[in-house]
Amino acid sequence: MSHFVKELIVKEIGAKLAGVEDALLVNVIGLDANQSVQLRRELRGKRIDLMVVKKSLACRAMEGSPLANVLGELEGSLAVVWGAEDFVSLAKEITRFNDDNQGFPAFETRGGIMDGEQLTVERVNEISKWPSREEQLSLLVSQVLGPGSKLAATLIGPGGQLASQIKQKSEGDDEA
Repeated sequence: MSHFVKELIVKEIGAKLAGVEDALLVNVIGLDANQSVQLRRELRGKRIDLMVVKKSLACRAMEGSPLANVLGELEGSLAVVWGAEDFVSLAKEITRFNDDNQGFPAFETRGGIMDGEQLTVERVNEISKWPSREEQLSLLVSQVLGPGSKLAATLIGPGGQLASQIKQKSEGDDEA
């Protein structure tokens, strides 16, 4: 491949990864064409991007970016995966594909990077067990609303009882 073509590829990879700070590395070598199309379709449905790159070209494209250290000691062609709602959702989806050997037997996680920290496969699996952004927000809302609803019930309770007693008394006076 000529130097000019390599530079075009490096620029294309850099443009696609511009603004990406967190990503995972996976191995998709060994998937046949149908499996690859199915995998990409499922990932695209979850707003996850996958790009197969040659390590040497990707290293050149990622220089100076937050992803610069992600490739480390890994060898050969890799696929960079990024996107989803948040990094935990991305890790959950990728580990789900990793565990689902019926559909994509050659698919495997090789590592990643999150907040500038290089991640091992074990760390990615650990992160996939964390609550996602939606789950964290629902926990936060329940923690905020729980005490508030108890307080509101406590404040409204005696007033409701008093109103009920007054109503009963007024209805009792009309009958007498």
